Amino acid sequence: MIDVQKQRDTRNIDINKVGVKGIRYPIVVLDRANKTQPTVATVSMFVDLPHHFKGTHMSRFIEILDKYRGEMTVNNMPDILQEMKEKLEAETAHIELDFPYFIEKEAPVSRARSLMDYRCWFIGSIDTEMDFVMGVQVPVTSLCPCSKEISRFGAHNQRSHITANVRYREFVWLEELIETIERCGSCELFPLLKRDDEKYVTEHAYLNPVFVEDIVRNLAERFRDDDRITWFTAEAENFESIHNHSAYAFIEMDKRTAP
Repeated sequence: MIDVQKQRDTRNIDINKVGVKGIRYPIVVLDRANKTQPTVATVSMFVDLPHHFKGTHMSRFIEILDKYRGEMTVNNMPDILQEMKEKLEAETAHIELDFPYFIEKEAPVSRARSLMDYRCWFIGSIDTEMDFVMGVQVPVTSLCPCSKEISRFGAHNQRSHITANVRYREFVWLEELIETIERCGSCELFPLLKRDDEKYVTEHAYLNPVFVEDIVRNLAERFRDDDRITWFTAEAENFESIHNHSAYAFIEMDKRTAP
C-alpha cells in the first residue's frame, strides 16, 4: 500500500512536535513505601517532523506504548524515547505523563489513616541528550499574616495549590517532593479528620501564617539547599476566601548557572 506519510512535502516547513495527545494508559510509578504503585496516566507523545515528510506514523506511538505495557517507569523512559526516535525516524522525541499518585496519610491527633491523592507528572525529552523533569501539585492551607495582624478575631485562610518541577542529578522520590512542599504552607491537608484533628489543623495554621510570597520562597530555599536538585520551579496559587481572584507567585532557579 502507498505510504502517504512518507510522501514528499514541498512547503519546506519543519514541524517541532507532532504526535498523539491525551491517551489514558496504565503505568507503574516507583513508590517509596511499597516499591511500586500502579496508576493511570494521561500520556502525550511527540517527535519532530522534517520539512520533506508529509506526515508521521501515528500508530507507531501506540505500538511503543503497548510494548512497554505494565513496565512504564522513570527508569526506562530513556529507552522509550530512544525507540520513538528510531521508529519514527526523528531527531527529537518528547513524552509527557500526567497521573494521580496516592499516599497513605495519618491524621495528626486521632491517627486515622486514609489515602491522599496528588497530581504528578513526568516530562522526558531526547535529542542528543536526555532531559527529564518531575513535577507535582500539592494542596495546602494558607493563612494570611496581614489578616491575622489586623483582626481582633481570627484570620482569613484559603486552599492553596503549590506546584513544583525539578531536574535532579540524584534520584528524588515523589514523596520527598510532596513532604517538602507541605512544610511550606500554613498547614498540610489530610484526607480524613476527626474533631480533634480539625482543631489541630485550624490552630496549627493560625500559628503559621504565610503570604503566597512566603510559600514560594520557603520552597525555593529548601530546593536551593538540596544538592541533588539542579533546576526547579516553585509556584503557588492561593484561592482567596475574601476576593474573587487568586494570589500568585512563581520562582525559577537553574543552580547549574547560578553564581
